[in-house]
Amino acid sequence: MPSSRFRIAQVTPFPWEQVNGVNTYVDRLTGELRGRGHEVVVVAPSESRTLIRESRALVAQVEADPAAPFAAGAPPVLAVGQAVPGSPGRRGGGLPLTANASRTIEQLLEHGAFDFVHVHEPFAPSVASVALRHSRALNVGSFHSSAERVISTQVVRRFFELFFGRLDGRSASFAATADLLRRFFPGDYELIPPGADPAPPAARSSDGIFDIVFLATEERPAQRVFLRALRQVSATLPWRATIWSPVMPPQPVTPLARSLRDRVNFVGPSAGGASELLAKAHIAVLASTGIDPSPQTLLSALAAGAVPVAARLPEYEDILREGELGLLFMPKDADTLGAQITRLIEDAQLREHLRARIERAAPQLAWSAAADRFEDMYERIAARRKDERGEPALRKRLGSRPLIEVDLHMHTDHSHDCATPVETLLETARDVGLGAIAITDHNEVSGAHAARELAAEYGVEVIVAEEVKTADQGEVIGLFIEEKIERGLTLAETIAEIRRQNGLVYVPHPFDRMHSVPDYEHLLGIVEEIDAIEVFNARVAIASFNEEAARFASKYRIVAGAGSDSHVAQGLGSVRIRMRRFDGPEEFLESLREADIVRRRQSLLYVQALKFIQTKGPGASGRGTAKGAARRRRRGKD
Repeated sequence: MPSSRFRIAQVTPFPWEQVNGVNTYVDRLTGELRGRGHEVVVVAPSESRTLIRESRALVAQVEADPAAPFAAGAPPVLAVGQAVPGSPGRRGGGLPLTANASRTIEQLLEHGAFDFVHVHEPFAPSVASVALRHSRALNVGSFHSSAERVISTQVVRRFFELFFGRLDGRSASFAATADLLRRFFPGDYELIPPGADPAPPAARSSDGIFDIVFLATEERPAQRVFLRALRQVSATLPWRATIWSPVMPPQPVTPLARSLRDRVNFVGPSAGGASELLAKAHIAVLASTGIDPSPQTLLSALAAGAVPVAARLPEYEDILREGELGLLFMPKDADTLGAQITRLIEDAQLREHLRARIERAAPQLAWSAAADRFEDMYERIAARRKDERGEPALRKRLGSRPLIEVDLHMHTDHSHDCATPVETLLETARDVGLGAIAITDHNEVSGAHAARELAAEYGVEVIVAEEVKTADQGEVIGLFIEEKIERGLTLAETIAEIRRQNGLVYVPHPFDRMHSVPDYEHLLGIVEEIDAIEVFNARVAIASFNEEAARFASKYRIVAGAGSDSHVAQGLGSVRIRMRRFDGPEEFLESLREADIVRRRQSLLYVQALKFIQTKGPGASGRGTAKGAARRRRRGKD
């Protein structure tokens, strides 16, 4: 049993007043986790204006008190948006949000003290998708019966691939859902099925008559299939059927055949709840045609001890373990359904065999089993986070050192796309007040070695580094290395080579899609190996890429770095780190932990234009020109 206690936001895209499988999942999982000592709040749209006002007032307190959502007396559900009463939600999942609702979610997640944001059906536009976009916590995504929603995403599939990349863990309620998602959005989906609500004590009749129950929580065509099937069951057998409807007055969807009028009874909520009816049932029928299946009804039937007969739908087959816990028939096949009902009535040995299996499976069908799996998942993900305490002895040693300003990302004309000579770089670094620089040429360390040889003349310390292009997983920087690392290795192989040289693994511009970057999933695979991550790169054109890097660093407690990524001298130091002077990689990393990032205003268009002129324009002296190559040969650097 995991020992950690987490603060968790469980986010559903559906109005909280709406009864459906997703909201039931969120509600029951939340109850189980709270019972185990976790602090959990549900985030959802709502039909209640009063609840929305109360929730927004609480969210307004979060900036001053990040733990406000978990304080005594706080509402267990934070309603962040208005839902139309009775609305079933959109096909994509949930309801579109107003600007106010989006701002409320952003405010809650930017300032709230959450360990996890657990989003359910995070398809846009919805509360769940907005929460995933703004989350600064570790993210878990749960996908339920999502076939229609997955198919609807294919027009903008690449967007969703990147969007779902923010998930640190994924679960699926059913194997069919997981298989579909893996096909369209590859990833590791852990199968965590929903649980069954506890059933009242069995109260089955002992008069020798078999009670067959159908709950009209499925679509109307399913009831027609059920009624046609009953006409196939012999009138000489001892049976009766009850159709329970959640609405009043309960009515058949089609006129009853004469043979059924004395055998089929229609009841509504006034006759009791569905769980009480299932507790009296010998046989429970689920005849969905696939339009709107009801997995929770099937689970309730199993919990009550009724033997199910269900349509061969992926969700039902998963729950029944391909027929181990009940009988199956093809959707709309009333003849086979009737035959399966007849078989259960006539075959006592088969009934008892299935009931025994259901009883043995009961512990795995409980909501506690789902909570166990999620606790394990949370624990595994949280274990990836770095120890934020650092090294106290090193910190004490560094405390008396002077502050210097450092730029951790730049290039010389030893890079294929840069024209800045080493001497010019060092001179500029000195003139703009940098005390140390990391020279990170593309797939080359010769420029950094050349700079280190001259560094003393300019009073600037040089960290030998290399920005290495991996085979197909983006770029990674090795800091404090000596030997060139060849491009084209896997990300793991490149990191292993950095480690062999006792260097530090530094991930540059990790979410800038205009650079060669590792996907989120690739970063998750090596997150324990990352020493530092670049949360601000002056050449990143879209601010949200830097913001995403900052969120990733924060949630995994990775030391944050920054750099100008300068390819021309004029860009050097446009962003810099103010940190204690260091000696070697260990002191550097500890100093970086307490550092401040300082941004100098700089026109990206200006420095990019200079880069083009120096490397491509007339009279260019860059690495790609004959003049530049001749100069380096004279220095003996080629």
